[in-house]
Amino acid sequence: MLQRLQKIIAAAGYCSRRKAEELISAGLIKVDGRVAVLGDRADPTINHILIDGEPLREAESFVYVLLNKPVGTVTTLNDPEGRPVVTDLIRDLSVRLFPVGRLDINTSGLLLLTNDGSLANQLAHPRHQVDKVYLVRVRGRLGEQAKRQLEKGVLLDDGLTAPARVSDLRIQGTHSWFTLTIHEGRNRQVRRMCEALGHQVSRLARVGYAFLTLNGLAPGQYRLLTKDEIDRLKSLGK
Repeated sequence: MLQRLQKIIAAAGYCSRRKAEELISAGLIKVDGRVAVLGDRADPTINHILIDGEPLREAESFVYVLLNKPVGTVTTLNDPEGRPVVTDLIRDLSVRLFPVGRLDINTSGLLLLTNDGSLANQLAHPRHQVDKVYLVRVRGRLGEQAKRQLEKGVLLDDGLTAPARVSDLRIQGTHSWFTLTIHEGRNRQVRRMCEALGHQVSRLARVGYAFLTLNGLAPGQYRLLTKDEIDRLKSLGK
């Protein structure tokens, strides 16, 4: 059956559909000896697909992992600076997984990894508005005006953020702790929102993603998602 090329590549667990589109645009994909272009379709059971000269392997069984990413770990598959990467923490798994979204090096917490490129693409799409819950500590006392601004939207250099939810606000010495729920996925969004309001983030951890939580996982530990959890995640992308 003919399918879009980026879908075939993602289904094989090579990368996300968006990354596959980038590979196609870069001229790194060939189908039956011809350089592919965006919009091409193929049948993986008939056509010979090469990625940067290497045959596309058969689709793997899908694996879904929930990891508690520690601070100091990079959310990439490899790092030119030699820093530890998230896949170092799941080396005992025999399949090649990639992260769903990103957490910056100084942010800890809940990170999904999978070889199901279609689901990763669905969850990352803005239209699905998947809740991401963060435990935030900022310098200074977060006042009512700043709280209302977070909930209304904060103007950043790439536009106004969507309304967020602030809960469990408490003051501890010269710092403020609170829980922030957003559904966007901009680069360093939580830090930038707080900094725009004059509060530097001194600690940041993602503690929830949709209905998922860390469930007592220590930093660096992971677990496989249950079938029910996988089905629920897939339902978010419909």
